[in-house]
Amino acid sequence: MKKLLSLPPNLVGCFHEITGADPLEYFCTSDPVGRKLGSGGGTTWLLERCHEAWGAGRGFDEWLASDRRILLHAGGQSRRLPSYAPSGKILTPIPVFRWERGQRLSQTLLDLQLPLYERLMRMAPGNIHTMVVSGDVYIRAAAQLPPVPDADVVCYGLWLDASIAKDHGVFVSDRRTPSVLRRMLQKPSVATLNELLQTGFYLTDIGVWMLSDRAVRLLRSRSKRGADTVEYDLYGEFGCSLGTDPVIDDPELRSLSVAVVPLPGGEFYHFGTSGEMISSMQAIQNIVNDQREIMHHGRKPHPSIFVQNAITEITITAENTNLWIENSHVGPGWTISHDNIITGVPRNDWHLSLGAGQCVDVVPVGEGSFAVRPYRIGDKFAGEEQQRRQFPVVADVAEMGLVLASMLAGGPAPECCRLMSAEEISNEANLPRLVEQRRRYRRDNWAALARNYEHSVFYQTDLDDAAREFARCGMELPAPLPVEAPLMTRIHDAMFRSEVLRLTGRDGSADCRRAFGLLREGLTETVLADRQEPRLSVYADQIVWARSPVRIDIAGGWTDTPPFCLMEGGNVINLAIELNGQPPLQAYIRPCREPHIVLRSIDLGAVEVVETYEQLADFIHVGSPFSIPKAALVLAGFQPGFSLERHASLRDQLEVFGCGMELTLLSAIPAGSGLGTSSILAATVLGAVSDFCSLAWDKNEIGRRTLVLEQLLTTGGGWQDQYGGVHGGVKLLQTGRGFDQSPLVRWLPDDVYTQPDCAGCHLLYYTGITRTAKSILSEIVRRMFLNNNRQLALLREMKAHTIDMYEALQRRDYRQVGLLMRETWRQNQALDSGTNPPEVDRLTGLVDDLCLGYKLPGAGGGGYLYMMAKDPEAAARVKQVINANRMNANARFVDMTLSKAGLQVSRS
Repeated sequence: MKKLLSLPPNLVGCFHEITGADPLEYFCTSDPVGRKLGSGGGTTWLLERCHEAWGAGRGFDEWLASDRRILLHAGGQSRRLPSYAPSGKILTPIPVFRWERGQRLSQTLLDLQLPLYERLMRMAPGNIHTMVVSGDVYIRAAAQLPPVPDADVVCYGLWLDASIAKDHGVFVSDRRTPSVLRRMLQKPSVATLNELLQTGFYLTDIGVWMLSDRAVRLLRSRSKRGADTVEYDLYGEFGCSLGTDPVIDDPELRSLSVAVVPLPGGEFYHFGTSGEMISSMQAIQNIVNDQREIMHHGRKPHPSIFVQNAITEITITAENTNLWIENSHVGPGWTISHDNIITGVPRNDWHLSLGAGQCVDVVPVGEGSFAVRPYRIGDKFAGEEQQRRQFPVVADVAEMGLVLASMLAGGPAPECCRLMSAEEISNEANLPRLVEQRRRYRRDNWAALARNYEHSVFYQTDLDDAAREFARCGMELPAPLPVEAPLMTRIHDAMFRSEVLRLTGRDGSADCRRAFGLLREGLTETVLADRQEPRLSVYADQIVWARSPVRIDIAGGWTDTPPFCLMEGGNVINLAIELNGQPPLQAYIRPCREPHIVLRSIDLGAVEVVETYEQLADFIHVGSPFSIPKAALVLAGFQPGFSLERHASLRDQLEVFGCGMELTLLSAIPAGSGLGTSSILAATVLGAVSDFCSLAWDKNEIGRRTLVLEQLLTTGGGWQDQYGGVHGGVKLLQTGRGFDQSPLVRWLPDDVYTQPDCAGCHLLYYTGITRTAKSILSEIVRRMFLNNNRQLALLREMKAHTIDMYEALQRRDYRQVGLLMRETWRQNQALDSGTNPPEVDRLTGLVDDLCLGYKLPGAGGGGYLYMMAKDPEAAARVKQVINANRMNANARFVDMTLSKAGLQVSRS
């Protein structure tokens, strides 16, 4: 998905350098100098310049349909926000939200804007490839978004009071058809808006428009005069020509279908003026006031005080309200008041006093000079004021301090200096110098934040980004945390240290192991403290038989994985299935006379006799045939430290127990299947052991102990596999934050799997490719430890997507379930590029048009391929095509049926 940015001319040439943005993803240009194009003409100009640069010889229409693009208009002069006029409002640095995790210390308004726009564009119907948005607003929305309507123009809005709506465009609709645009009005009066409510509704435009290719063609034709692009307004002209009863009569534009969509949970924050920058930031920081949700408790004396990328050596008090200090040094000789904005100030030893409302902006120009701009917080630089040369250019910091002190005291700009206008400052600013100074200040801030971790955002930031910053700048690691620090903080710290060491060519494996060890400690502490007292509960000739289905996850997989689920909870929908009419995972336990434990695996043809505690405790070998049953028996109390009673030896304990035991495993499914095999096999063994030893573990306790067992084996993993197998049917599994991860189970209708017209459309194909999940798991979990911004955003999207799937299953909507599973597969691939191996990608490409959706269950990379064909005829065709293109000698279709029983334990 490409981003097309209309920027101030001076920013275009250095945008990629100062932001690090990918030049293959971000295209930048500016409106032609000296010409006004308006938002509609500017959209056409931006698209045409991008087509010239990236069209690769294709015609405009072909190029337009080839990819999706987000167009951000941010090329204005930012007259009312002087502090960020040179770099454009779109690059305004934004402080880390006190209630948010995974944000970067270097984030800008652009970084916050894009995720919502990208989500909406991914949801857009096939005829929409263009989104047009404004660059000076931050919009928040609910986790779940409604489907994007199939229309030529889709406009998003908010329900706002008339006192606010009167200053914006509004979408008017009739009460009978609230989602269909009747007309658009620009800045209507309060009286007009009140009158509209008698017969209809109005939504306030938030500047998020999605355009079909046809709509773009018509917009382009209206903003062209021959080969020239002319001034044309997207909102006041194009928008006012849309709807069933438009203000402007243009039959061709009126023929476009238009949908208006209220943005659920929508919040709109404007960064257009100096005052709005502070008030919007204060409102955002106070979105969450629940103290349990706020990740650090700072010592800021007033919520309207913001200091970032800065060194301050003064005491800031509650009287210093509406304060913004950024990219600046405020030394001990400074005195400030309230309503002050200080930006761009280099290190200094000045004695300077700012009165109420006074602001200072310093902008590098040329290779060594600075433009000095004192102004008042409400200055708008309107009209000729933008062109008036009033701001002196100085050569050094000492001269700068003298000039500022004089001008802040009411004196004129010195006649000996060159004077620049606000417009000239923006056009001539040396932005790389400005950004480099900000980076130096931020480097010093990192160390201070780490030292003050209890009251700072340090461990809630994107620590992946922080590690790269520490490595790039050669910064020393922070001092070790005390053992009294919160466990999750110590976990984050250990992985952060490991990553810095790795990036600087040193061995960080010990810290990495410590992070996983601390996680293991938190997950296992409660269960391991609950020691067991196994007691024989069967007759000498009885066999305990446990068997389980496997599971297919269709939404939310990975959100059940610690540490993400510990921090934010998880949502997963999966279904329990039997293969070829049988539960494929089975365990048998029977007494034996000898006081030892005999372990057998039918499918692996392996046998081991365990006679000592030491042998039983030797279970940490991934791939060992008996790691799971050994760990299960340890958890059942057959090991010192896990048993309520003390015994001299395993032989002694088994004699007291009343017999030895033979434990036999059968896994009638290949390893690396992606169907949760190892976790569900562990749960099956625990179920059999519980029954054999009178431990009375119910299914939820078995699931909880399976999570602990996997931690003991160091294989990690989440909880969805075992709960997906022990509980039958189709279900939504949900947990909250915290180390107690016991999912709430909500069973769902199974009609889309059992009805005659649907049952045959579910296809399961064994690819013959196996891949263990541990390598995939460790990398994804590493990024979880580090609060990786991109991964956190994706996991949250997956949680919300699970609720969409839940609702589709409740509606028994087979088609929507299939389409949502396709989206699940896209999300899985975005999380781990190795999820979809080339061989599987080629295979799914052969049947893509016959399927609503498909995915490799679990971590992916191989195993089984689950497909939902469009209809029974398509299912037959899928089988025919795939059988004609077998991947390898082991590849085959396997019959799958829904298991409603889940784990079953019985006795002979």
